Amino acid sequence: MSKVDINRRAFLGKTGVALGGLVIAPGLVLFDFAHAQQLPVRKPGEPASSAVRWGMLIDTTQCGSNCNECVSACSKENGWPEAKTPTDVQWIRKIEIKQVSTGRQVALPMMCQHCANPPCVDVCPTAASFKRADGIVLVDKHRCIGCRYCMMACPFKARSFVHEPVADHDSDMPRGQGTVESCTLCVHRLDRGVQPACVEACAKTGHRAMIFGDLNDPNSEIYLRIRSVTTTQLRADLGLNTGFSFVGL
Repeated sequence: MSKVDINRRAFLGKTGVALGGLVIAPGLVLFDFAHAQQLPVRKPGEPASSAVRWGMLIDTTQCGSNCNECVSACSKENGWPEAKTPTDVQWIRKIEIKQVSTGRQVALPMMCQHCANPPCVDVCPTAASFKRADGIVLVDKHRCIGCRYCMMACPFKARSFVHEPVADHDSDMPRGQGTVESCTLCVHRLDRGVQPACVEACAKTGHRAMIFGDLNDPNSEIYLRIRSVTTTQLRADLGLNTGFSFVGL
């Protein structure tokens, strides 16, 4: 059982309790945690800390099926054109899930789930796929030999292979032909204390379907929200303990 699933309890009681904001009624808070709380900044050379575990909560009830702002923001942030063919780079994509018994459909963004027990890391023969101490799963392009075992192991189809030569890539996001890549949770932004580009773009639309933060911090919005609503991890049956949880699935 994951740490975020233990001791689940209501964030707001029946009478309403002020936790970092003004509660005017049960379930209604006049406070925006995402804008009020700052992410920690890593000093140059400072290693990632296991005291932190980055994660994301996605509310599918707030995710518009026709909205692709998170996808566009990812492409812009990491310096490539938006995907037009199945082989184009796409670290985040919008998908729709349909419940066969009821016909109910929900839209959600799909990307690397940054598992605590990542199968991509387990199968990598060169240790190119690795997990940082703070839970972010990355690919070392200097070690990657393009075998694509990690792509086959990932149950979320969240990794892309670079087929063509790469030019003019962002220095924060080094890329290379013949290597595998996937969502990094905008690690270059996180280390500067800035939210991932997709989360920032979603907030600007007014949907706020994505909440990002430290799953280990009892004062973070994501920690509190996960304990106040029913959430689901994708393929929880695999025991991967993903860093992502979903509302409304």
